[in-house]
Amino acid sequence: MGIKQNYLAELEREIASTKKLIACIPNDKWDWKPHEKSASVGELAKHITELTGWTVNIAEKDKLDFRKDYIPLSVTTKEDLLNLLDIYAKECKEALEKFDDAKWGDKWSLTAGEHIIAELPKFAAKRFIVNNHIYHHRGQLSVYLRLLDVPIPGMYGPSADENAKTF
Repeated sequence: MGIKQNYLAELEREIASTKKLIACIPNDKWDWKPHEKSASVGELAKHITELTGWTVNIAEKDKLDFRKDYIPLSVTTKEDLLNLLDIYAKECKEALEKFDDAKWGDKWSLTAGEHIIAELPKFAAKRFIVNNHIYHHRGQLSVYLRLLDVPIPGMYGPSADENAKTF
């Protein structure tokens, strides 16, 4: 199985997990923050969602320039995010299916104008800038929701809020 086949399988599974978590967000808690220096629930959820779409950029371009290419999401509900995740999942799947596995070693950059934030092979950009970044923020969001006393869905097995008699 090639790299893109692995990423396609991971995309399918992880989009489902991300959607389960986003679906739990109470829209009336969109602006809630656990600390004044923290992102809000909505900001964090939007960031998780937009990162998903960066897969297309990595597959189709050589860089993402925050000053030219980045447009922050302006959505304000979990329903909007769930719809976007469906769109991004389709776009990512199409981009990955077209992608030539031989190009995973090609350079990709994340920049802010002339300032280089990161420069790495496309396979590493997909892993570290997109996938691991999403998982990190998904973990943060699950803690936010726990602090709000929102039941957390299982991602890799049952959560403490689900019937965990499996083990």
